Amino acid sequence: MIAFPQSDLRWAIHSAAALLSFSAAGSPPQRLRRLCISASADDGRTTPKPSVCTADELHYVPLPNNEWNLSLWRYLPSSQRSRRNHPLLLLSGVGTNAIGYDLAPGSSFARHMSGQGFDTWILEVRGAGLSARNSVKDPHQGKFEGISEEQLSSTDEGLRDAAQISSITSQLGDFCNRLGEIIDESQQPITQFTGLHNRFSITLGDFWKQLHLIGKYNWDFDHYLEEDVPIAMDYIRNQSRPKDGKLLAIGHSMGGILLYAMLSQDGYRGKNTELASVITLGSSLEYTTSRSSLKMLIPFVDPAKAVNLPVVPVGALLAAIYPLASYPPYLLSWLNPQISAQNMMHPELFERLVLKNFCTIPAKLLSQLSTAFGKGGLRNRSGTFFYKDHLHKTNVPVLALAGDKDLICPPEAVYETVKLIPENLATYKVFGEPRGPHYAHYDLVGGRMAYYQVYPRIIEFLSRHDIC
Repeated sequence: MIAFPQSDLRWAIHSAAALLSFSAAGSPPQRLRRLCISASADDGRTTPKPSVCTADELHYVPLPNNEWNLSLWRYLPSSQRSRRNHPLLLLSGVGTNAIGYDLAPGSSFARHMSGQGFDTWILEVRGAGLSARNSVKDPHQGKFEGISEEQLSSTDEGLRDAAQISSITSQLGDFCNRLGEIIDESQQPITQFTGLHNRFSITLGDFWKQLHLIGKYNWDFDHYLEEDVPIAMDYIRNQSRPKDGKLLAIGHSMGGILLYAMLSQDGYRGKNTELASVITLGSSLEYTTSRSSLKMLIPFVDPAKAVNLPVVPVGALLAAIYPLASYPPYLLSWLNPQISAQNMMHPELFERLVLKNFCTIPAKLLSQLSTAFGKGGLRNRSGTFFYKDHLHKTNVPVLALAGDKDLICPPEAVYETVKLIPENLATYKVFGEPRGPHYAHYDLVGGRMAYYQVYPRIIEFLSRHDIC
């Protein structure tokens, strides 16, 4: 029986450290799954869909001069409604995949929008969801493959990857120990959670499958902004063929931050925007005036830098500690409201979201995003460009939505950014009532009342600006 210190996040982190250290002393699972994805080396194309992809089509778009293929989930417009003039791009939050927009058949924002006539696309940026790295190419079959166990043991590249895996696993243990030292809370032992070890072991098994890629997780926010999103937009434009060449875009959390940053860059450069309208859901370029719980991520940055760790395995950690938040005695009960307000999601849907939607985050990305808590807000990687400074130059209509119980991006943080947009172009709305329902960070996308209260407002705004 394993004893755990009762200190909320510190307890979970120390448990992770112990298990990661145990994993480092052992070896990888008996076989690393071979990843085979139909794709084109020259341009994007639709591919056979894995079962996890519930979209109508799955497309892959190669990044120029890069080993990554971005994945795009496409939901075709319903034949029962007239097709809209512009395709709709959905951008997800930091360290999340497409599942957040398509959680289940009866809880799918993406499917709902396609049912309203929008050609809807979800972008999974590099490292997220089904996006894939071209580590090995089979020229005869036109496929890209991951590294198999045989390759790890029989080639020079495999030997280097194996050494890197051992190094990263050790760094993860050091990282967790350093993080635990930062989070100084009570130390009373708890002994009834032996099941946590099994859950974390399963989580680590999934994490092992990614380890040969993790050394390549060396990108930041600006890579998404300057490479991933523009490439995806070009591909969608070529597929959907809007008459004016523009897209509609919705961004949740970091997805909305990307859209704000794009509008600011276009304004600074005097560039004609390629967006017909923008909607942000729980997004801001600066958090200094709010009590955002996103500050919890800041302690992850310094420990990761200290041990030279390229990634923070947020998805693995959340999956491991989820039972402590959702089952008696609810030792991490503070975690659930960060995602969804009370009674806004069915427990099974909430569990699927936590276990399936979160990914590994590059330390460089986390480090750049942490500048949003400094004076002047989010900056570029060199620290010379503040993205909020040129937002007032945009000519794109923006709808900024906030949740009244959003602890990650509170309404005051959302307003801090949207107030910079010209008044005739900006619309600001907070969802939630004093007696309920309330909206936390994810509820604007997938809360049970979003279908009735949020979606109609989004559709009305998009329809008003869907003019070529």
